[in-house]
Amino acid sequence: MRWKRGRRSTNIEDRRGRGVKGGMKMGGGMIIVVIIIGWVTGQNPLQLLSQLGAVGTSPGSATSAAPEQRSAEEQEQTEFVSAVVASTEDVWNEIFKSRGQQYEEPVLVLFDNNVQSRCGVNSEATGPFYCPGDNKVYLALSFFRQLEHLGAPGDFARAYVIGHEVGHHIQNISGIEPRVRQMQREARSKAEVNELSVRMELQADCFAGVWAYHANRRSRMLEPGDVDEGIRAAASIGDDRLQKRSGRAVNEESFTHGTSEQRVQWLRRGLQSGDIDQCDTLGLTG
Repeated sequence: MRWKRGRRSTNIEDRRGRGVKGGMKMGGGMIIVVIIIGWVTGQNPLQLLSQLGAVGTSPGSATSAAPEQRSAEEQEQTEFVSAVVASTEDVWNEIFKSRGQQYEEPVLVLFDNNVQSRCGVNSEATGPFYCPGDNKVYLALSFFRQLEHLGAPGDFARAYVIGHEVGHHIQNISGIEPRVRQMQREARSKAEVNELSVRMELQADCFAGVWAYHANRRSRMLEPGDVDEGIRAAASIGDDRLQKRSGRAVNEESFTHGTSEQRVQWLRRGLQSGDIDQCDTLGLTG
């Protein structure tokens, strides 16, 4: 990716070194084990990891720590995140303006260990997440290493993850997220709730592709091989692939994010069309 020449976002909140008491710090291997356990038992692995990270916590119990000396790698990753967020801001401001709307930029919070948001306390083991309660994306840089463990290294694999979480912000400020949450509350079965969750996640994948399409048109951001990196990342976190890693049969009713094939399909749709209207996985714009 050609990201170093781009501007940097001012919407970055660095909370690293300021954890929340009682959080559990987990290594890469243990994170993957917990994810697999979640798929085996039918639990949402993000919720399971969040629960593990929140053991013994109390809201607002922030701890202070002396500023840490960041490695050159961490500094570069921080610059990378800021550049990608800036690119999403430029693209979505442009798209919203073309539709006669004003884009409300989210804040991206960098954290380590664990973090307090309006959605509760989450461990870095939870992975990146978006909290609609405060319009913020939360990211621990350690997740980039987890992508490598899952077979998805590379700059654009990482950028896709950020684009996906910003996609959830688009859903929130567009009114899609609250409508779907209401539909989930009215659902008659857990399988129906999960299906709506899958459709939300696939739409966020598509929105990530839409961002990348326009970012590339604006600044020739993508280099040869970048799209393949994003595709590998989408495929590596499909529900079916994660369930297969556990050695158990695939259980479609427990899916919350979509199959590898579905995630690749919707990311490709956004990448190829650059059209937000092509991302209607929920049938809400008809």
